[in-house]
Amino acid sequence: MTSQSSSAPKSTYGQDLLASVVVFLVALPLCMGISIASGMPPTAGIITGIIGGLIVGVLAGSPLQVSGPAAGLSVLVLQFVQANGVEMLGVVVLFAGLFQLAAGVLRLGQWFRAVSPAVIHGMLAGIGVLILVAQFHVMLDGKPLGTGIQNLIGMPGALLTAIEAGDHRLKAAGIGLLTIVTIAGWSFAPKSWRLMPAPLVGVVVAMLAAGLLGLSDIHYVVVPDNIWSTVVFPTPDNLMRILEAPILIGAISIAFIASAETLLCATAVDQMHRGPRTKYDRELSAQGVGNALCGLLGVLPMTGVIVRSSANVDAGAVTRLSAIMHGVWLLLFASVLPFTLSYIPISALAAVLVYTGYKLAYPKIVPTLQKFGTSEVAIYFITVATIVATNLLAGVVVGLVLSLLKLLYAFSHLEVRKVEEPNSNRVDLHLKGAATLIRLPMLASELEGLKPNTHVHIHIDDLDYIDHACIDLLTNWDRQHKASGGSLEIEWEGLTQKYQNRSGLRARAEATGR
Repeated sequence: MTSQSSSAPKSTYGQDLLASVVVFLVALPLCMGISIASGMPPTAGIITGIIGGLIVGVLAGSPLQVSGPAAGLSVLVLQFVQANGVEMLGVVVLFAGLFQLAAGVLRLGQWFRAVSPAVIHGMLAGIGVLILVAQFHVMLDGKPLGTGIQNLIGMPGALLTAIEAGDHRLKAAGIGLLTIVTIAGWSFAPKSWRLMPAPLVGVVVAMLAAGLLGLSDIHYVVVPDNIWSTVVFPTPDNLMRILEAPILIGAISIAFIASAETLLCATAVDQMHRGPRTKYDRELSAQGVGNALCGLLGVLPMTGVIVRSSANVDAGAVTRLSAIMHGVWLLLFASVLPFTLSYIPISALAAVLVYTGYKLAYPKIVPTLQKFGTSEVAIYFITVATIVATNLLAGVVVGLVLSLLKLLYAFSHLEVRKVEEPNSNRVDLHLKGAATLIRLPMLASELEGLKPNTHVHIHIDDLDYIDHACIDLLTNWDRQHKASGGSLEIEWEGLTQKYQNRSGLRARAEATGR
């Protein structure tokens, strides 16, 4: 018995070690690519990945979730850096982390999950479009043109210019295309080969192709000898600027989006394994600590990320040791072998993000949303369109407002269908929706319009919920109707159960957006 209990934990070390190497290989190109897409040096993303492994991996409430720089925040970070400068990024990330930590301590983790799935998926799809159209220009050794619409409209012209010029931009495009083809084609490789993650394989193939073809004129990653030289500590003067509206809004936006994406990812990871379930408040607090540290170092914010997390589970990780060790490998690589990164074409990293953006933007969730009604699909596409046309924050706010309006409609909408049978002096009233105080005047009007001596049957099968005020209305009306020679047939016990259980209303709320 003793030998079994002592050997059981050791049996997981090998699995976690192997999984950590796989996650490291997935994380390395993504950390650099997301950092460049965010307008930051590639080492900023690596440092965030190190903190995500070594610090958040220890504290996390979701043991198998892996944290690091996320494509979902790259657009927001880029917009902020362009508007306020790199030196202010650390301030907003620091305070975003403190907001997350406070939310975790106050046990608000579950509330961050209470965001309509249509909005969350619309946000991710909108981010995917923005990443794709921006990184397409970087893949041609250029720079994003500005807004999402500008980048989208400018794509054909940028490609045509590169083809006509035939210079380094066309070569970079070829390297980017080779990277995308390699990533997409890797899914057809033998299963044993696929232990190597597709993004890394794509980048390695691009490196080899660029070296063999002698493409010295395309842009390559520029890496300092000391990765910590890119750290930008917030100054006291900059910290005091947190009270300025753009800075405060930036911190709140990063905190909200990072929290929603992290907890959505944690929920998805829970469905992939049979181990311990996520402790949401602890996970939120851990993310807060991680982002606060990232802010102090002036590097990228982090979230729980589904690509690295799913790679972790698929590689056989059993405990949090895998996520922690992936941070160790990132630290060792960046400390000992940073010079190797300078052989990576920037177009290859941009191509990784173009493919990532495509995967995010592809509307595969639409059939699932359609099951809950056309309005959910509409909220999804409106969120995507608003993000692309304006910015990420505006799109999310529009999506949330639409979801709240739909939720209010679901909680307050009541249909009363009347079927009269004059020959039998009978009236059937079919109630559908939610009978609440808001709809009490309408229900009262329908009841008062009935003839005194009729037999009334009220059907409640399609009634999701009824509040105490409406039950009281029906009770008083029943007494008055009987006094006038009429009768009422209604399932009082079922009506009381709908008030007490509220299961129907809860189901409708979940369908509307939890």
